[in-house]
Amino acid sequence: MHISDVVHGVRTRLARAAGFAPTIVAYPGYGSATWVRVLARVVLTTTKPAATTDKVRGWRAFTSVPVRNGEVEVEIGGVIHPVHADAGGLVDVVLETSLAPGWHPVSLRSPDTAPAEARVLVVAPEATFGIVTDIDDTVMVTALPRPLLALWNTLVLSERARTPTPGMAVLLDRIAARHPEAPVLYLSTGPWNVAPALARFLARNLYPEGVLLLTDWGPTRQRWFRSGREHKHNNLQRLAREFPGVRWLLVGDDGQHDPAIYADFARAHAGQTAAIAIRQLSAGEALLAGGRAHEDVPATEHGAVPWVSAPDGAGLAAQLKDAGIL
Repeated sequence: MHISDVVHGVRTRLARAAGFAPTIVAYPGYGSATWVRVLARVVLTTTKPAATTDKVRGWRAFTSVPVRNGEVEVEIGGVIHPVHADAGGLVDVVLETSLAPGWHPVSLRSPDTAPAEARVLVVAPEATFGIVTDIDDTVMVTALPRPLLALWNTLVLSERARTPTPGMAVLLDRIAARHPEAPVLYLSTGPWNVAPALARFLARNLYPEGVLLLTDWGPTRQRWFRSGREHKHNNLQRLAREFPGVRWLLVGDDGQHDPAIYADFARAHAGQTAAIAIRQLSAGEALLAGGRAHEDVPATEHGAVPWVSAPDGAGLAAQLKDAGIL
């Protein structure tokens, strides 16, 4: 038996002994006029009333335990689709639909759980522009690579104490207003456990409504730690296949691997890359984060793909305006 199975078994027994109940946590999804990608998790979680969002501590997000391979019914557009969660409790399925562009409701049900509601964004067939942005140290100052502070921010700090990156909400809102048909996707290496807190943070700080693309937390059968770089690479490649007519603005920071990941995408999909915008960490942030990324590649290597960088949203906005994005 793999160590992850042993850990999961212990957590499940403890959760059930504590009175935790099966629950579906539904997330926003996306799709086209003929299909949608539905995202949710089936977990064992406490039945006690939640604290107010002013006092929510990060560690509470990690007390839930995935329900492996659970049966789930997804209802969208009046049609019911039976699906299964995976070994991590994650529902990540593509379903055939026929929906008009815009946001649509999705209902999810599972045995012994209350129904959960989510929405999916159907991208208009004529859409030619989209936004993919990182979260940590791009739209929210967390300095995730700093091991001790990252642990404090994730497990202890009240979510009201999280700080938005100066000017980034205004920047993304202006771009979304300039391109109203554009889908907005928040692509992060953060775990699905924190998705509700991240959604509240984005809404509270007036970021454009969009879809979270996060990852599982904890060990797998292949490795102790999941590859955040692989997660971002795979989702960007998937978006390129799903929306061949969309050119993407890729927004990130220079404290992790975003420059290299985005450069790779631009080389492989220059025609689908509208621009790359990199937020520069301050000297203090870069020091605590373990330095800046060294994979940054000059814009000249990407040919016609604009590459801009600045320490905040205002600086990026000025350069993106020159590039014709704003």
